Amino acid sequence: MNGAEALIRGMEKEGVEHIFGILGGAIMDVYDVLFDNSTIKHLTCRHEQVAVFAASGYARASGRIGTCMATSGPGACNLVTGLTDAYMDSVPVVAVTGQVPTTAIGGDAFQEADVVGITMPITKYNYLLERPEDVPLTVKGAYYLAGTGRPGPVLIDFPKDIQQASIKNYKTPKTVHFGGYNPVLDPHPRQIALAVKALMNAERPLILSGGGVIISNASTELLKLAELLGIHITTTSLGKGAVPEDHPLALGMVGMHGKRWSNNAVQEADVLFAIGTRFSDRITGNPKYFAPKAKIIHADIDPSEIGKNVEVDIPIVGDAKRVLSAMLQVAKKASKKEMSRREKRTEWGKRIEKWKREFARDINYDAVPIKPQLIVREVQKIIDADPKNTIIATEVGRNQLWCMHYMNIRNPRNWLTSGGLGTMGAGFPMAIGAQVARPEARVLNMAGDGSFQMTMQDLATCMTYGIPVVNIIFNDSSLGNVRMWQALFYDKRYSETDLKNNPDFEKLADAYGAWAKRVERPGEVGEAIHEALKSGKPAIVDIAVDKDETVYPMVPPGGVLHEMLDE
Repeated sequence: MNGAEALIRGMEKEGVEHIFGILGGAIMDVYDVLFDNSTIKHLTCRHEQVAVFAASGYARASGRIGTCMATSGPGACNLVTGLTDAYMDSVPVVAVTGQVPTTAIGGDAFQEADVVGITMPITKYNYLLERPEDVPLTVKGAYYLAGTGRPGPVLIDFPKDIQQASIKNYKTPKTVHFGGYNPVLDPHPRQIALAVKALMNAERPLILSGGGVIISNASTELLKLAELLGIHITTTSLGKGAVPEDHPLALGMVGMHGKRWSNNAVQEADVLFAIGTRFSDRITGNPKYFAPKAKIIHADIDPSEIGKNVEVDIPIVGDAKRVLSAMLQVAKKASKKEMSRREKRTEWGKRIEKWKREFARDINYDAVPIKPQLIVREVQKIIDADPKNTIIATEVGRNQLWCMHYMNIRNPRNWLTSGGLGTMGAGFPMAIGAQVARPEARVLNMAGDGSFQMTMQDLATCMTYGIPVVNIIFNDSSLGNVRMWQALFYDKRYSETDLKNNPDFEKLADAYGAWAKRVERPGEVGEAIHEALKSGKPAIVDIAVDKDETVYPMVPPGGVLHEMLDE
């Protein structure tokens, strides 16, 4: 057995079923093993960035570890954006890159790049293989690190001569250990008791749920705790779907593009329980004025996140599922007298309901040009028909923000979006990966015309492997979100945001053999989306939308949550 085969055998033992990638000279030996001797299915993408984002979408939608591969030099460098995105959003991905032979490293060989050095700040861990005997333990370690503790991307840089070298005594390691790497999963009982007591004594408690709740599969525990204590739940952008967003206790998203009532609730709460979130600037606005009246409880598996952006009164380090389970146990043992404190929150609940009525928005769904909110309403009907098996991916831009604000997601892992990095072009590849991971689901990618053009060439990948992702394009012939900021903050000086020569997306789809339709009238939107789904093909629904529609309400950059801009 050589190093290349040892890699694939190790992946098989780790349960890898799919790899997204593009081969090249420096990784040909690994692909030669895949040619006729593996249970793993490889999907050839048309760009390495698509491969890594497809692996990310696969992981986000399934909870399993995504895998991608690329050759050395330019191939490996094209993974950098997706690895950074996975690192910021805590997505478990293993990337394998080819590398020039060890004898040529450092000599500026053809297609050589210091991939280990480049990716060190944007991976949870990375390896440079120097001996073929190290391959089995490296594979075991990579998948262990990617999926445990706070998940994240791990890279294996694999020189060509190590791929080709023979392994005399191939052994599959049963376990792997890293000195100093011991993620704390079980929370401290004292911190749990303090947190539950604070929530029970609060008159205006609030929960802020982040993506960590979804990562740890803790949605059931979160909802049980909220219902037991009668506490409303807000979410971050990556926390959408942690609880059904049509639940009476669900308030929707907070932050720059959150619901006004959610932001008000954060600012008025006397106890805020945040779990699985890193308090990013898009959530807090100016952190100096974030939740000014609240005692803050922060639970996270990564201790470095606690106190980093927001001062915390009760820190809890641990896995979200275990934290919530422990809190449930303590809360259930509370006396009737303690539980009766819930009655004190009647006025708080009435106040929140009043805000929801007061700040509800009226939208003219019959307007021409088409209002983007109409598209969200029509897609919501599809979600409502089968919420468990409808996955929504988004690109980055106004299309993403309207979906964040208006769309109700009912189930975890059915909302895929680039959070921390905000990567245009990520939605379509993530949708591809999600469809591969969950072939029974309907997968729709909510796209902007600018974002979609960054990765649209992988319609070819969809056609090759029969991946029926439906791309719904909010087409405003511009880089719409930046244009909106230019309108709001730069006196409508529209510098380089008009996309004047967009392709005809119907002809583009036809060139690949996909399905497509152009929509310019409000009454045609719903029917066109249904036709796309019924086609059973990769599809584009190209919808002309109002380029001047602003995503309201909105917190200005560095602003205060309750001081939102509105029309």
